[in-house]
This record gives sequence, C-alpha cells and structure tokens, in this order.
Amino acid sequence: MEMSPIALTAYLLVWPVIVTGTLTVIVRAFVKEAKQAKSEGRSII
Repeated sequence: MEMSPIALTAYLLVWPVIVTGTLTVIVRAFVKEAKQAKSEGRSII
C-alpha cells in the first residue's frame, strides 16, 4: 500500500500539532495547579 506524497506530508505534519495541543493542555493544567497550591501555601509535590 503506497501513500501519495500529499497524504504522507499531511500525516507527518499532523503529529506535531497533536503533540503541541496535548502538551499545551498538560502545561496549562500544571500551571493552574501550581498557582492554586502556592495561594494555599502548600507544596505541589
């Protein structure tokens, strides 16, 4: 099964977008938790 060059390019370019989106969600949640912990005076760990 051969992929066309356009399909292969699209497939390869989608992965960084998915990874970036996932990392953005994780980092935003971590920052939110860190701010909340700091305001409550407790360690995030």
